[in-house]
Amino acid sequence: MRSDEVKKGPARAAHRSLFYAMGYTPEELERPLIGVVNSQNEIVPGHFHLDSIARAVKDGIRSAGGTPVEFSTIAADDGIAMGHVGMKYVLATRELIADSIEAMAMAHQFDALVLITNCDKITPAMLMAAARVNIPAVVVSGGPMLPGVVKGEKSDVAKIFEVTGRFLAGKASEADMAGLEESGCSGCGSCAGMFTANTMNCMAEALGMALPGNGTIPAVYAARLRLAKRAGARIMELLERDIKPRDIMTRQAFENAVVVDMALGGSTNTVLHLPAIAYEAGVDLELKTFDTISRKTPYICSMSPGGKNFLVDLDEAGGIQAVMKELDRKGLIHKGLPTVTGKTVEENLEQAAVQNREVIRPVENPHRSEGGIAILFGNLAPAGAVVKAAAVDPSMLKRSGVAKVYDSEEDAFADMMARKMEKGDVVVIRYEGPKGGPGMREMLVPTATIVGMGLDKDVALITDGRFSGASRGAAIGHVSPEAALGGPIGLVRTGDVIEIDIPNRRLELKVEEDELARRRAEWRRPKPKVTSGYLVRYAALVTSAATGAVLKVPEELM
Repeated sequence: MRSDEVKKGPARAAHRSLFYAMGYTPEELERPLIGVVNSQNEIVPGHFHLDSIARAVKDGIRSAGGTPVEFSTIAADDGIAMGHVGMKYVLATRELIADSIEAMAMAHQFDALVLITNCDKITPAMLMAAARVNIPAVVVSGGPMLPGVVKGEKSDVAKIFEVTGRFLAGKASEADMAGLEESGCSGCGSCAGMFTANTMNCMAEALGMALPGNGTIPAVYAARLRLAKRAGARIMELLERDIKPRDIMTRQAFENAVVVDMALGGSTNTVLHLPAIAYEAGVDLELKTFDTISRKTPYICSMSPGGKNFLVDLDEAGGIQAVMKELDRKGLIHKGLPTVTGKTVEENLEQAAVQNREVIRPVENPHRSEGGIAILFGNLAPAGAVVKAAAVDPSMLKRSGVAKVYDSEEDAFADMMARKMEKGDVVVIRYEGPKGGPGMREMLVPTATIVGMGLDKDVALITDGRFSGASRGAAIGHVSPEAALGGPIGLVRTGDVIEIDIPNRRLELKVEEDELARRRAEWRRPKPKVTSGYLVRYAALVTSAATGAVLKVPEELM
């Protein structure tokens, strides 16, 4: 066992003494040491209850003959960080979390890991760490929040963000706002719709790195605790059989995940996170792969924010395993792959069944014949841009509009609050990419405000930043290369015409090449927005959104 390095032999007497100082017994040190990574805290609703999940995991480990050793990692709340300087840090925490898990796993030579997660950047970070350390590992999430109920209607955080725009447009009162604030989020768990947190927990299941039910069983159900106990017990079998994350997270496993992502109309952030996880696993997951798979994958689950269903509805309809079984009817699933259940994908699907055809549609009768996410290219985004096509009103799938350009989210939102947006505008928010932001902020506040003001059928938003999984409307993000690297989005001027053609995957700036060349010659890199602290180091190492915004050390320093 790896852990023998820290507990066996005469040279490790002091090491054993330190274990005994914490109350470990000699019998416990004879067993495998299983690191239990718990991201519980009191600032994220999705993580508030993870102590109960950790207790269940540790019970499962002990029942199967292991010794659990719990340690913590950070988790930032996207919603609370939204719309201010705090959002610059959220994507950047993905790397901190992965690094911290690597450091703890290597420093203490754990035999295996159970990774307890739930929300947006934490789940991909834990999968990145699992692939990097490559010791037996299983992911278990805290589960989705149940939808809130306000005036007899189900609600989630997306509707609460949108009420700001409705208030500005005179369509909602302060009392309406207060009612949504207090009841729109029902309790613990990751936000109730198919936003980034739940999308990534579903991806963990589709990849084979989490047990069936991981993505959809609600946080407050007893079944969630039983799942956690099974995950704790399962890690011991993975250890015995020496099944490691890179054995599971192969190219075909990532293709399965992307297929499921497209069928669900998942968050556009998956286009950042899946390539980053693949990078750590030694798999090259190109941006074009998402679009190739999207073209052949039917969109069969219409989930909030693009549709009316919530994660609890998907769970009751059969969950991710039922979605995969339905997609397999079209030959879209690689079935012979290993998973953390100890069985193949095909064996896992044997017991799966669709329980509600309104929630999981037949592949012959999808909501759309193509997947929920589209990758756009053109002279405005030579390296690509991302849009959640399933959440775009049909009238906005093809649209030309006049650019209204802002060099920060704050400037754009100030004009929105002043009600300066007009029908036909294409709002361009730039210098918010991974390097330029730095940190590639999510822009749920601007998108939700546009929707709340009733302009989502008339105003598009384009950015080198990104969007929350709760965003809807013609919101096109990840424009690459970003403005801070001299990308064409940095050359756009207010009054330029921009053509959006989502069905044909085009994003074009209708300006003559001679004029663009002149602007390019005049362009100068702006001064950094942040000049001290972690974000400076992050900005120096982060790569393009088109490659997952991973951190890479320059080759000349290797």
